Amino acid sequence: MGTSNQAPGRSGIRVELRGTGAATISTGLPVLDRLLERLVEYARFDVTLEVEPGAAEAEVAEAGSALGRALAAPLRNGRGYGWAMMASSEALASVVLEASDAPLLVSNVDLTEARIGGIGTDVARRFLERLAEGAGMTLHVRLLNGKDTQHVLEAIFKALGVALSQACETKGAESG
Repeated sequence: MGTSNQAPGRSGIRVELRGTGAATISTGLPVLDRLLERLVEYARFDVTLEVEPGAAEAEVAEAGSALGRALAAPLRNGRGYGWAMMASSEALASVVLEASDAPLLVSNVDLTEARIGGIGTDVARRFLERLAEGAGMTLHVRLLNGKDTQHVLEAIFKALGVALSQACETKGAESG
């Protein structure tokens, strides 16, 4: 059960859990594409994701939902939980996640003033909320240190990749 496919609609996604970290991402937002590429690299998944062009906020939400839906079954059939702490320059972030019947994002990160990609909302929060909903997981994201928005986001998405990789491991598999 290494592969998940998303039915056609607002997005197309293909996820290979036993991959090399190869990513072909097209969300319409270059900053989100780069963050998802980091997530995929650290998860060691192979992911192809294409989001139908639209309003930037809708693209962010759809990218999170699509990835979440693609990972829902592997998360539930795998270990079901994972955690990681990763750094990017001065930023240090922790991500803990677990499959849940009551999806939830809990975070101390507020990037509403960052205006990432010209969007007037917290892109990371919107993406992570939709990811948690789509996957059916409780997701805790903590920023332990960091002020530079780019570094903060990179640390979060790297930690998220590692935690997702652990959570989707086949039950009983050895950690690498």
